[in-house]
Amino acid sequence: MKQQNLTTVRSLLKEQRLKRFLELSGNIYLDLVKVFYTNLQFNGHTLNFHVKGMDIVITNDVWAAIIGLKYYGLRINKGNLAVIEEFNKIQFNKNCLKNPFSKVINFSVGGLKLDERLIAFIVSWIIPPRGSNHSTLYEEDLLLIYCIMNKVKLNWIHIFKDDMQKAIRLSDFHYPYAIVISKFLHYFDVDIEEELAEIIKPSSEINSGSLSKMGFTKISGRWVTKDGDQVGLMMKKRLKL
Repeated sequence: MKQQNLTTVRSLLKEQRLKRFLELSGNIYLDLVKVFYTNLQFNGHTLNFHVKGMDIVITNDVWAAIIGLKYYGLRINKGNLAVIEEFNKIQFNKNCLKNPFSKVINFSVGGLKLDERLIAFIVSWIIPPRGSNHSTLYEEDLLLIYCIMNKVKLNWIHIFKDDMQKAIRLSDFHYPYAIVISKFLHYFDVDIEEELAEIIKPSSEINSGSLSKMGFTKISGRWVTKDGDQVGLMMKKRLKL
């Protein structure tokens, strides 16, 4: 993001202290990640699992050591989406659109402005990393985007753990946060010498190709919507009526 001069989004993510999490890279061990989810137990604020003869307890201090986050902030999950009374998903979605006069048939990422589109990318692909429907924004997604855009501090550890619980119940989640779990294994010196590994690059590597596919183009060093002039003219005409 830094190379693409996306300063607003970088600032918003820094406000949420997500930079370290998004920049995690290295090996993931999918077989052991599967073992993690098979044996995972939730005990209050801790995660407990058994792997390769070791009983491992993930406390809030371990989360802080690996991704630099504390168990602090607003706790959001599907059961408490009304926690922010002023949030209106329809109005907020319209405010995020490049053309606020367009008719909202469903909530999707296609018509969003640049900053909102990038935050939506992170929410739908990384937090949580769901297996399908990345172009669709659910109410929970919109609330997360709302909080990030409005600098409402979120309890990300609570959100990650809630996603892990969903992964046990729902097939669509496909073992989320594999890179974080692999870092847990390194932290506790689990024997990984003979494990198959896959290299993961930082999630925050959004390049010019990614932005172009999202419908943006770079003009005079700034990323703008490819149909920005048309949208601007349309808005001016509507405002004159």
